[in-house]
Amino acid sequence: MKSFFKNNIIPIFFGTFLSKFIGFIRQVFIAGAYGIGIAYDAYNYAYIIPGFLIIIISGINGPLHNALVAVLTPLKTKEAAIILNQVSLKITVILLLIGCLIFLKADFIIPFLAPNLNNESQIIAIQQLKILSPCIPLSGFIGLSYGALNTKNKFLISSLSPSIISLVTVIFIAFSWLNNFQDFGISYLSKSLLLATATLAGTTIQFFIQLYEIYKIGLLDLKITLMKATHAEKRILNLILPASLTSGLGQINVLVDMFFISSFRGAASGLAYGNLLIQAPLGILSNIVILPLLPKFSKLINKNKKDQVKQILIEGIENCFLSTIFLGGLFITFNGLIVELVFQRGAFDNQAVSMVQKILIAYAVGIPFYLYRDLLIRFYYSIEKTKLPFQISLVGIVLNIIFDWLLTGAPTINNGNLLSFNYGAVGVVLSSGFVNLIVCSILSLRLSKNNYDIPNLLILKKVVFKVISSIFASSISLSLLNQIYYARNSFISKITILIIGFTVFTLIYYVLTKFFKVNKLYLKSKI
Repeated sequence: MKSFFKNNIIPIFFGTFLSKFIGFIRQVFIAGAYGIGIAYDAYNYAYIIPGFLIIIISGINGPLHNALVAVLTPLKTKEAAIILNQVSLKITVILLLIGCLIFLKADFIIPFLAPNLNNESQIIAIQQLKILSPCIPLSGFIGLSYGALNTKNKFLISSLSPSIISLVTVIFIAFSWLNNFQDFGISYLSKSLLLATATLAGTTIQFFIQLYEIYKIGLLDLKITLMKATHAEKRILNLILPASLTSGLGQINVLVDMFFISSFRGAASGLAYGNLLIQAPLGILSNIVILPLLPKFSKLINKNKKDQVKQILIEGIENCFLSTIFLGGLFITFNGLIVELVFQRGAFDNQAVSMVQKILIAYAVGIPFYLYRDLLIRFYYSIEKTKLPFQISLVGIVLNIIFDWLLTGAPTINNGNLLSFNYGAVGVVLSSGFVNLIVCSILSLRLSKNNYDIPNLLILKKVVFKVISSIFASSISLSLLNQIYYARNSFISKITILIIGFTVFTLIYYVLTKFFKVNKLYLKSKI
């Protein structure tokens, strides 16, 4: 286990960090150019369906990636290339048909997704969705290629590849600024089309780079045949369908969330900015904690070494909670400074800062449940038990609809809100956190039925101590910062305060978690 992490952790961390950093820069550019106005709101609605496929279907740790890793890892290169070719052909044809349908029905899809969006935003979103529709068939092969590359331990290129879309978007916006973009009096429509065009260009470039990398490792087979599906191919296809819905729970819930907040001006943009601040470090943690485990799970499961699999799973759970509780505490403690430093410039005004601060806190509360859910779902993929995650995903979607409806005041079509409170965008974020908590609890408790018992009570006890450590670290850090916060007006002083705060929080959290002995799980311990 140690040698596996030693060989792969550096390229995974470097690639993922660089990719997330470029994505962060992309969002900073978008914030300066668009703020929380109509144009970026519209883009977020247009991107819902293509984004689902680009992020979930074609993403690292997405269902296509996980299915390929689970099935192709033990196979020889020649056999794996044939299977990859057959699966790619079928998936691409299906996604091509979906892409064409979305292009033709864009003017129906947007009003359905955002019924309360104003007319100007709907027109912009429809045009963008048509531009983004070709990304859908491209996303299938990108997801498959991630899995194929990782079966050969090619983690660096798969970790870097997602940054291409972000990099192209930054270049497009920068080029527009250099050409006096904001001085031309360009309409909201034209400004929004720039984002959609950049996304399509980036996806296309990413596709060709992945194609070349697959060719380099000998897994590219361009023969188009109608050969009968092999057992391995059937296994992949059987994993993909339920895994797509299960893995896409978060994105499907985003669609639900967007539906409920379509009447709140700027809420879609606020969710995008808050989500970016959370997803950047969370994506790094996901790739470091989860990504290296998947091939290891597959190899050990094929050798029927359940005790080793169980040990690795428990270590993964420990690392998951240790890192995410720390990360959530940082965001809750320093949310104001973070949002001001990252976004407050150009079109991103004080109103936008206030909105994103509240959303960021709500996201931070749910971080541990998000990553733990992903770890458990990926483990179920590895043991090829997709029925329960599939069923839980369906239940989760229904629960999210209910929670969203309640936390936005229980709106009705003709009678207004039934409830006196309405938490708006913050409410829908909290709703997703509640759903992830319920999903995690069920998946964790049901591991025993698949002969993988984990000490849930001991894990819960250690989670409590980690939360206590985070609360103490937050309280002390805030108390210290209140003494020096008067110097926060300049950018340099804000950076300095944030660095000091991060350092103090990290040291206190580290010392307390060591004191409580919650950095390592002892399986023989008893509650």
